Amino acid sequence: EVQFVESGGGLVQAGGSLRLSCAASGFTFDDYVIGWFRQAPGKEREGVSCISSSDGSTYYADSVKGRFTVSSDNAKDTVYLQMNSLKPEDTAVYYCAARLGYYSGSYCRYYGMDSWGKGTLVTVSS
Repeated sequence: EVQFVESGGGLVQAGGSLRLSCAASGFTFDDYVIGWFRQAPGKEREGVSCISSSDGSTYYADSVKGRFTVSSDNAKDTVYLQMNSLKPEDTAVYYCAARLGYYSGSYCRYYGMDSWGKGTLVTVSS
């Protein structure tokens, strides 16, 4: 059974940084796209950043480009999201999710993901 456990969320002031981690278990596939999604209260879930295991390509939502960086450590089965220069509008529950298969990082669509973690809350105060 595939499981994702997110950690690293918390309360931070605007301009601060956080690093989210997504630890995967039962995940022994070669080709997949994995990434981070977020959902703010009253808003639709959106893709923030994804990375392809197949070609290493990445995707970033326009709202986070230049501030967030996605990376993976295959030896630890962990995906990270480094978030810098945080803004109050980044406040949301952040989820880790993946879709099996050969996809580029641009396949960062919440409705296409197969497996989800339970999320970690990020709150950015102004």
